Amino acid sequence: MTPVILLAADQKSAEVTDWAARVGWVVGLLLFVALVYWLMREGWKWRGTLQGDLPELPAAPSAPGAARLTMTGRYHGSTTAGQWLDRIVAHGLGTRSRVELTLTDAGLDVVRPGASDFFIPVGALREAVLGKGIAGKVLTEGGLLVVTWEHGGRLIDSGFRSDHAAEHGTWVDAINSMINKSETEGAR
Repeated sequence: MTPVILLAADQKSAEVTDWAARVGWVVGLLLFVALVYWLMREGWKWRGTLQGDLPELPAAPSAPGAARLTMTGRYHGSTTAGQWLDRIVAHGLGTRSRVELTLTDAGLDVVRPGASDFFIPVGALREAVLGKGIAGKVLTEGGLLVVTWEHGGRLIDSGFRSDHAAEHGTWVDAINSMINKSETEGAR
């Protein structure tokens, strides 16, 4: 026999799979993912407990008046005003969802299919600006309508993104003019 044939005869094929080790790794990975998910869930619940002093959100009045503006889009969450990463989760404010906004003379009606609806009375509105991020969501400059409002003695920023981002400027102007009008009438 030639040396090449002898080398081929001495080689053995490698074991295809060590099933016990593979199953152990998969089970370990699944347990790790479950632990991380559980810790995140507990953190979310703890944050809600810490924010338990926030009163119930106002409901829309039965006759809010004619709609000045309407918008459909996404609700990206609410944070403590000026702190775009300090998410507020109490009363469902931390839940991202689709949104239908309606601005009336009475205030801002926030309707969220699958999540808690709420209403921001015109007297609670403080400011509307174009922003680029809120609650861990970062968009292009001016890609987010951020409405600052007061509830329970706390200033809150709520972030909305319209399906048509060109509408944001109109919303900022309308909300800020309502705030200025309300402050002027209140000063009389």
